[in-house]
Amino acid sequence: MNNALLLDGKVAMISGAASARGIGLATARLFATHGAKVVILDLDEAAAAEAAASIGPDHRGYGCNVVDKDACVKAAERAIAEFGHIDVLVNNAGITQPVKTLEIDPASWDRILDVNLRGVLYLSQAVIPHMKKRGGGSIACMSSVSAQRGGGILGGPHYSAAKAGVLGLAKAIAREFGPDNIRVNCVTPGLIQTDISSGKLSEEQKASIAAGIPLNRLGNAEEVAGAYLFLASELSSYITGAVIDVNGGMLIHG
Repeated sequence: MNNALLLDGKVAMISGAASARGIGLATARLFATHGAKVVILDLDEAAAAEAAASIGPDHRGYGCNVVDKDACVKAAERAIAEFGHIDVLVNNAGITQPVKTLEIDPASWDRILDVNLRGVLYLSQAVIPHMKKRGGGSIACMSSVSAQRGGGILGGPHYSAAKAGVLGLAKAIAREFGPDNIRVNCVTPGLIQTDISSGKLSEEQKASIAAGIPLNRLGNAEEVAGAYLFLASELSSYITGAVIDVNGGMLIHG
């Protein structure tokens, strides 16, 4: 066995990972290079299957709407039937909407909270009983620097609220299932260059944002994937309930 492979023999399920320039697919690729078999979940089953195939024949893509609890349970059961176990869950699926407080209508509130927060609960509920039986596992959740600094560049207050909810939910799950050796942690990216942000900002706006970041640049998807790899692997075996900032130091500035 090559000890350089941090996830050798592990099976990882990653939600919202079919987008070509997204953090989820970058994470799936990195996990695969470290020996994991990856199950990509996405609303679009064909896109999920295509994304998985692009990584290699050992990986799978399933359709799954994370706000549908039954769909989450079925996806977990399918992965266990196909691979025998799930060791890692990355709750990566998310959506955003750039509106101000007084512009948030009830339907938008529900949609943003459902995908970003309810989906974390449902997928976690789907894999935790299996992880308990297996004697442990790692769950990593996508939050955002906007949860910590009260608003982001591309997400409205409902997005900040949902991502702050992810932090509280993950810490509570970490506390509850620590005795079962299930670790639950969060990643809080800053402005990352992905399909979600593509075309939304001019070069001048990007330069202005970068000037307010100590590392003086925007991040890329692979850099968030690196944090997910750390949390999925045994390198973080004594870390649970933690929040890893992947934002170039944006949170310490100003």
